Amino acid sequence: MIEIRPVSDLRNKFTEIENDVKEGQPVYLTKNGYGSMVIMSLEKYAQLTDDVELILDEADRAAKETNVRYSHEEVFSRVRRNIGGR
Repeated sequence: MIEIRPVSDLRNKFTEIENDVKEGQPVYLTKNGYGSMVIMSLEKYAQLTDDVELILDEADRAAKETNVRYSHEEVFSRVRRNIGGR
């Protein structure tokens, strides 16, 4: 279940939030009734970002092996083609 709390709970109920996050449940915080941030465990964050880090490391290695460089227009044009022309 999604847990949504006011940002003031960080100060007033930190231990509760910490326990929820350690159990793997992200906590969504609101400020003045609007979404403000999400708190998650380091393990969950790593799960979200590890694949991206690996791909970026691979791109860095590939860039070192060649002098070919692309402009941002070329890169975004290829991305748009790959996601359906948007």
